[in-house]
Amino acid sequence: MPAETNDPGDPGQPTHAVENQPPPLPDLNLFESDRVLKDAVAVERGGWAQERLVAFGALVGSGRVQELGHVANRQLPELRTHDRSGNRIDEVDFHPAWHELMKIGREAEIHALPWNRPEAGSHVARAALAFLMNQAESGVCCPFAMTFAAIPSLREQPELAAEWEPRLRAAAYDPRALPAKEKTAASMGMAMTEKQGGSDVRAITTQARALSESGGGGGAYHLTGHKWFCSAPMSDAFLTLAQAEGGLSCFLVPRWLDDETPNRFLIQRLKDKLGNRSNASAEIEYRDTWARMVGEPGRGVAVILKMVQLTRLDVSICSAALMRRSLIEALHHAAHRRAFRKTLIDQPLMANQLADLALESEAATRLVLRLARAFDRAEADAGEAAFARVATPVAKYWLAKRAPGLVFEAMEVLGGNAYVEESVLPWLYREAPVSAIWEGCGNVICLDVLRALAKEPEGAAAFLDELDRAKGADRRLDRVVADLRRDMSHKRGGGAPDEAGARRLVEAMARALQAALMQRHAAPEAADHFCAGRLDGQAGAYGTLPPGPALAKIVEAA
Repeated sequence: MPAETNDPGDPGQPTHAVENQPPPLPDLNLFESDRVLKDAVAVERGGWAQERLVAFGALVGSGRVQELGHVANRQLPELRTHDRSGNRIDEVDFHPAWHELMKIGREAEIHALPWNRPEAGSHVARAALAFLMNQAESGVCCPFAMTFAAIPSLREQPELAAEWEPRLRAAAYDPRALPAKEKTAASMGMAMTEKQGGSDVRAITTQARALSESGGGGGAYHLTGHKWFCSAPMSDAFLTLAQAEGGLSCFLVPRWLDDETPNRFLIQRLKDKLGNRSNASAEIEYRDTWARMVGEPGRGVAVILKMVQLTRLDVSICSAALMRRSLIEALHHAAHRRAFRKTLIDQPLMANQLADLALESEAATRLVLRLARAFDRAEADAGEAAFARVATPVAKYWLAKRAPGLVFEAMEVLGGNAYVEESVLPWLYREAPVSAIWEGCGNVICLDVLRALAKEPEGAAAFLDELDRAKGADRRLDRVVADLRRDMSHKRGGGAPDEAGARRLVEAMARALQAALMQRHAAPEAADHFCAGRLDGQAGAYGTLPPGPALAKIVEAA
């Protein structure tokens, strides 16, 4: 065997030298390293959770937990409809990585912190925990969100809340397929959508038959029907909608009956999804499936909307978190990769692109934390409750639209490296679009905003009051707010709503709210460039900010 030489003409010369490639991203405290998140938590009165957030940021940013997220997205859940003897079991098997991630999130109380610790800033602290968890793995955040959001709906039926709340709020994880009363903790799923109706829940055909003359709230029913999408079918119970005497009503469907036999909850198949692949979504069938009504007959939509309002908050948090995680990857790559004799991050055009991504991420982070604070204060402050009612769908719509574009732009920063599965970016890119679909597609959300403005004038007033807190800080923002005040006033007082213009209105509301938050809390150069890039004329692609030395400061701060 010939010896190796340094002669480049020698065919035995080694050629596989790795040069000019960024090193692997090291263990990173996702909270400590995020200046914006730390500041927003403090601004929105969640600072008491600082120690908890520092510890959790270190945990989910560790190489071990990041790898758990990668594995959970490669080793997908599998459906087992029957056992080896032919008995129907309808169970979903998950890789141990999924279970470990679920345990991490449950012990951090992402699913229950405001209910377990109902004090000022608890929604803000929980939003920050969810923001961090989504950067390790988003699939597990779906059952966390539904378990968290189900509590207000369950409280419409106090005896059901008394039975289920302790199980749902437990800071533990118990994946065993057992009756809930035998477990240390339980989780809640949701099954509303039907194939003929989609977002139009009034078109639901699933039928509910009372099992006694004393039907109604808390009463027992049998459900028969098919649900096209059921989120987290491995959960212990589900909130669902069905047609009962009296109209569309909400029901709780447990996986097990009181006699400890399985309920008729038939999983037909798992959806083969574009993204959110670690989390199971299923088609299910009810065949005389036992359930209990939650709330009064005919009030199903009103009851379930208490859950939807909170899950829309979580969708917004997810979008913001995916933006931040993508920005981290882009900054890390640009700081270590060289081209044309300069590090990428020092190239003026790249600096403009990265600064623009950083501004988008910062505005998203500040928006979701401000929204969480509104939920903190909603019970004691009618103005905050009204603000949350309008701002939640606005944030959900806008951030879900912005996230996929930002992830795509971060992929472009990394170039070809981002287009292979070893990179984090393909997972993020597949994950981002679900936020625009779950809990209402864009048109549904915008129409919801129109209805809120028309029926609840206090919501419009609260939204404009929030914008006015930044009055005089920037002439561009003042101009946009003046236009919004005129346009939003046209939505009140009856008359046919301008449905065709709903997206334009909601986007203007979102940009103005983000700009107001940036003006009040961001660094001056960041606030100014955000307004320049989002309010001053038609924004172009990322990387079209006004040039100048401020761009380097924005990138450095990120």
